[in-house]
Amino acid sequence: MQNYVDQSECTNVEEGDSNNLLLSELPKAVINKIEMHGFDLICISDASGKIDFISDSVKKMLGFTKQQLTGKSVFRYIRRDDQKYIRNYFAVNSEEEQKIYIHIRNHIGRYIIFETIVQFIYWNGNKKILALSKDISDKKQAEEMLIRSEKMSIAGQLAAGIAHEIRNPLTSLKGFVQLLQGGIESKEEYYNIMIDEINKINTITSELLFISKPMTDDKNNEQIHELLQDVITLLRTQANLYDIDLILEVIEEITIPCDRSQIKQVFINLIKNAIEEMTEGGKIHVKVNCINEECVIAIKDEGSGIPKHLIHKLKEPFFTTKKMVQG
Repeated sequence: MQNYVDQSECTNVEEGDSNNLLLSELPKAVINKIEMHGFDLICISDASGKIDFISDSVKKMLGFTKQQLTGKSVFRYIRRDDQKYIRNYFAVNSEEEQKIYIHIRNHIGRYIIFETIVQFIYWNGNKKILALSKDISDKKQAEEMLIRSEKMSIAGQLAAGIAHEIRNPLTSLKGFVQLLQGGIESKEEYYNIMIDEINKINTITSELLFISKPMTDDKNNEQIHELLQDVITLLRTQANLYDIDLILEVIEEITIPCDRSQIKQVFINLIKNAIEEMTEGGKIHVKVNCINEECVIAIKDEGSGIPKHLIHKLKEPFFTTKKMVQG
């Protein structure tokens, strides 16, 4: 406990408040949690977000002194996009703790990402909000590097199929150009076909660029079935190599706010993994539907699946069931 708080300074810095906000006076379960997990930052605020207490470690983590922050609103230092998570928790008024990821501004204006557990606690009969935070900047940086590496790996694995997909329309274009050079008539009909072939090449190269696009937080309203159709177009050649049919079934056309590049990357990963697991061919069904006002995308393959005893590991970073890691 003394890693966080100098006991001689553990008082509520708001003048006139006679209550001592000592960490030792927190509920025992909370104290045990702090000691067990070693959080980098501890903050206690009232229901409006005004800081009543913040640990001495704030100087090391953010560059502020306790006196600079106490009495201020937590929302002055939390990135605007993340504030809704805190406000929603305040509004729900739930007794259950919640884990959130927020960016907190330090003294030079740089945002540091923290994994934060927030929960309501009672102290001296008053309801307070306790926030226990860990700096996960290094972890997030490692994850982003892994994602970039995986994107490049996928691009490399798709290269052969994409080259084949582009070669076909290029061959057609070459043939039509030779016909036109020979003075063939009905030029208008050939021009239309040539434009179609060029559009095919453009679609494929555009999708390849999406794979390597840097991650952003830009969200726009997108038609999910159109994004899936783009992904299927990109992966169809690879599927054909495995004798696999890709079938898209759109029960209802749905528009959702999302990052076009990131959501496509998710679909590419899911369908590509399904293709690689179906070594004897078959069908992959992709279904888009709306259930209870939620967009549901179901991807069903005919592979062996994931053993039940490993399902709980799906959210773990680097988890794979592949014998040789391929991405």
